[in-house]
Amino acid sequence: MNIIGKKYWYFIISTIIIIPGLISLYLYGLNLSIEFTGGSRLTLTFEKPITDQQIKGIEDTFAEKKIKVATLERAQKDVFVRTRPISQSEDEFLISDLKARIGEFKQSQYETVGPTIGGETTLNALKGLVIASFLIVLYITWSFRKVPKPTSSFRFGIAAIVALIHDVLVLIGFFSILGQIFGVEIDSLFVTAVLTVIGFSVHDTIVVFDRIRENLKKVGGQDFEQTVNDSILQTLDRSFNTSLTVVLVLFALLLFGGETIRWFVVALLIGIISGTYSSIFNAAPILVVWQDLINRRFKK
Repeated sequence: MNIIGKKYWYFIISTIIIIPGLISLYLYGLNLSIEFTGGSRLTLTFEKPITDQQIKGIEDTFAEKKIKVATLERAQKDVFVRTRPISQSEDEFLISDLKARIGEFKQSQYETVGPTIGGETTLNALKGLVIASFLIVLYITWSFRKVPKPTSSFRFGIAAIVALIHDVLVLIGFFSILGQIFGVEIDSLFVTAVLTVIGFSVHDTIVVFDRIRENLKKVGGQDFEQTVNDSILQTLDRSFNTSLTVVLVLFALLLFGGETIRWFVVALLIGIISGTYSSIFNAAPILVVWQDLINRRFKK
């Protein structure tokens, strides 16, 4: 099985997967939750399915109170409203007026995050991603410092980061599309999922890279492309089996874990499948392409 021989096909597949997400990100961005943007989120639960008249009453009440509604969604007996930040006292008056206008219901959620805290959360999330990527490059460069020629430990680190960026772009792009189609919001759980995917992606990549290093020590770097291909084939079963066990657990959580962690689990599923793919079909082939470019330069 010649995986490296078809490396450009795998790069094309990755590009085709990433492009729709990038287009969605450019046109629509991410559907950020109030944890990042600031604001209030209310959930109103009724005993019977909600009518159009009740929805109209909710909209009119918010308009009369001069509270701008960012989003208003309904699902059977629940209404989900996102607004500018409102205080506890404003919420109490609002709920009282709503009950007088549209009838009895229960407020099952009231959550407020100030815009300053939302900005800090966004900044901290970006810092976490950048620092994690930087430390990964340093770690791989140091761990593979004694890798035999013709390659170098720095190239291993950069290849791992490229595969990592691939996984992050796939995940963020998918959630940009999901945000437009299903209204899925990006919250702190999503950031946790991204960091988890980064760790899993690098772990899977290092398994392949470590086998490449071992084989280079045994056979040298005369046929680098063949050595990389053999190393991928030797770790293929392990990579797929490891990922499959995780995916099966995540599917179980998706089915029985409940609404609160549903999209967190979906993010992990997308990221882990992408991470397994990129470790085998992107990271190692990048080393070969890089080495080919260096060889051509020396020949000239």
